[in-house]
Amino acid sequence: MSSICLPGTCIDISSEKDTISRLRKDIKQLNLKLTQLQTVLEEKDAQLRHLRSDNTLKKEADSSRSNTSAITESVIPERRSILDAVPSNNFSATSNRGESVTEIAATSLDMSSDSVGLGSVDPSIEDDKSDNTYDASSFGFYNGEEGSRTEDEEFSEVKVNFQETFLGHTGPISRSRFSATGNNIASASADGTVRIWTYDSSTPSSRNATIYCGAEVLSLDWESKSDRLLLIGTADAGIKAWNVDAKRVVCDLNTDDSYPRILDIKCSPVEPVFVSAAASGRSGSKSTETGEFASLTVWNMKLWKAMTVLPLGEDPPAITSLCFNHNGKILAASAVDGMIHMFDMSAGLQITGWPAHDSAISSILFGPDETSIFSLGSDGKVFEWSLQNQGRVLWQTDCSRFHIPEISKNYRHEMALDSDGRRLLVTSDSVRSPMYQVRGYGNSLKTLPHSSAVTTVDWHPTLPIFLTGSADNSIRVTSIL
Repeated sequence: MSSICLPGTCIDISSEKDTISRLRKDIKQLNLKLTQLQTVLEEKDAQLRHLRSDNTLKKEADSSRSNTSAITESVIPERRSILDAVPSNNFSATSNRGESVTEIAATSLDMSSDSVGLGSVDPSIEDDKSDNTYDASSFGFYNGEEGSRTEDEEFSEVKVNFQETFLGHTGPISRSRFSATGNNIASASADGTVRIWTYDSSTPSSRNATIYCGAEVLSLDWESKSDRLLLIGTADAGIKAWNVDAKRVVCDLNTDDSYPRILDIKCSPVEPVFVSAAASGRSGSKSTETGEFASLTVWNMKLWKAMTVLPLGEDPPAITSLCFNHNGKILAASAVDGMIHMFDMSAGLQITGWPAHDSAISSILFGPDETSIFSLGSDGKVFEWSLQNQGRVLWQTDCSRFHIPEISKNYRHEMALDSDGRRLLVTSDSVRSPMYQVRGYGNSLKTLPHSSAVTTVDWHPTLPIFLTGSADNSIRVTSIL
């Protein structure tokens, strides 16, 4: 057994390592128990609000009937239809977390300044009374059929294997992404920083870092073949390339000032190139506006120079989301006018396109077998489109209950598919996110709650582990059974 002996002392290194390992496991268990307790409290509170809402509606209806002296037969059906249309759970922007909650304290790990505290619990989150907090029980879940709504209670909560919470940011989370191997995570915040960290305590933390960007970060993407490079797109016409091994910015590109907002960045899965989608809107704008124009630029990652600009026509609407197919030959792009565009990367030309939504498209993804493509509209509608029979919808669902304009204007909704392409996770203006089972492979689920809107989501490339980032400044890594 290895040990270090100093004058008057003898420290057993193996024993210390075992103690640290046990403490980390205990912290994980405490975090999970805290989350479960929070869930129970929210569900009980939702039931109380539901009963209060029903009693209020009943009293209003009784009062209305007593004050009405004469009602004609033609008015009665109309009045009933109005009462029936009133939801049982009234939407309220008032936070319900101001009540006393038993605090569970866990010891956080003391790490270096460029690393993160994993598994720590921040009691201040429980006491936050932000007006942007909405409880999931105020919303219903759709089951994927047109016009059909499933109540929250019918959606099972995910069964959690473990969950880690990262509290390193000081502002709402805008984007968060697993690296190509899934070992590292990059997260961006409205505080103007990007942080690189790992959720696995057994993984070396030497790559942990904080990157100060000096502007709002709108997009992130990892190099596809390794975890070595992270690309960062900002709101002031900047693209940074961060080398995680050297822990420094290896390239700081300045794009066209006419298109300062880098709304998305995607690396080719094969070639050392990436594509940036830039918009003409003002740098201080939070949401994507229909009046913005687009520019799509292909960049060489060896020379760090622009190779070509993909054709979009005259004054094209802003491009919001990009995705490559498996060999990098096809690039899909979605726009604020509801169009999906498909490009042949070898020729640098658009090969097809079609109107997919009546609203702006905020996120787009190729299906797992690449015979289909998913699109998420700003109206909350999700479509899976056939690429073999263009224009045919293979599957659809409606999560508009989770898209509240007053909140959505502060960020862009997005979605993520798991490695099997069967579970679709969508951001939410509620504290929970819906997880849909594509094409009825199983029952839809709901995530464990944050304390504010869920602003970003991502799936691990190979494992049943997902990310959720929130307007409450936290990021959670959840492994499900």
